[in-house]
Amino acid sequence: MIMNGIDVSNWQAGINLAAVPADFVIMKATQGTNYISPDCDRQYQQAKKAGRLLGVYHYVAGGNAIAEADYFVNNIKGYIGEAILVLDWEIEQNHAWGNYEYLKQVARRVKERTGVIPIIYSMAGIYNGISAVAKELNAGLWIAQYADNNPTGYQAHPWNEGAYGCAIRQYTSAGRLPGYNGNLDLNIAYMDANAWRKYAAKNGKPAATPAQSKPAPAPAKKSEDTIAAEVIAGKWGNGQDRINRLKKAGYNPATIQAKVNAKLGANKPAARTYTVRAGDNLSAIAARYGTTYQALAAKNGIANPNLIYPGQVLKID
Repeated sequence: MIMNGIDVSNWQAGINLAAVPADFVIMKATQGTNYISPDCDRQYQQAKKAGRLLGVYHYVAGGNAIAEADYFVNNIKGYIGEAILVLDWEIEQNHAWGNYEYLKQVARRVKERTGVIPIIYSMAGIYNGISAVAKELNAGLWIAQYADNNPTGYQAHPWNEGAYGCAIRQYTSAGRLPGYNGNLDLNIAYMDANAWRKYAAKNGKPAATPAQSKPAPAPAKKSEDTIAAEVIAGKWGNGQDRINRLKKAGYNPATIQAKVNAKLGANKPAARTYTVRAGDNLSAIAARYGTTYQALAAKNGIANPNLIYPGQVLKID
């Protein structure tokens, strides 16, 4: 089971979350000990009214771990129990970057104050370190890794999916969805709505483990011979459209075309023939082409090898 969703901050101030398709919305609430996202509560209440699953996050800035945790909790009291709580651990604007003990202190204080184990958000580049922290805290992971910056809609199987266990995967910051004219962070959650609510519940236990969070294996890739047969049957279009579709599906168009040509006989050399001239005999013609007169007679249905005539076309191969 998977769900699609977005995360927003004051960069998307005024966004109509009732119009944007999403199973869940995660809002930035606070940062450090002196910033509250001005649009957070409006976004939260609108997403809630629209029936979205909810989440709020705190951007860790470093300084005083207990003070940061308290600042976050004090400003989200009305959301506790219905929204997942997230600690955003990034290198920018974070004086505690690299100090995992600091992150653990913030997380434990949030748990102590709310009864909710916060999910940890960070980049795939530090997965080994951040996953060890999450394991120690019994926390879920939200991992960010992008294939590129090309505009995209929701993806059922983002690039490099399954390379690590996580509860949520953020796979682009250039998402484009109906209802909003701008870039959005797009995410896939490897859980259903009930599991999401367990992550949000006070004194609840995380509903997913890394093993559960990994997607089901992708279906086996078709062989190139099978694809070539489908091309011949017209299932892959023509021209540049066919080339684009084959590339997107992970096939080399030139290799597939070579197999198509082979199946259609396009790579076979043309059959050789010889037109009999006056004075020719079958033995001389056979010697010229490295064969025997018996073979030529059999290939051309000649009952009497001594009886050929000018203008007669003989098959050599």
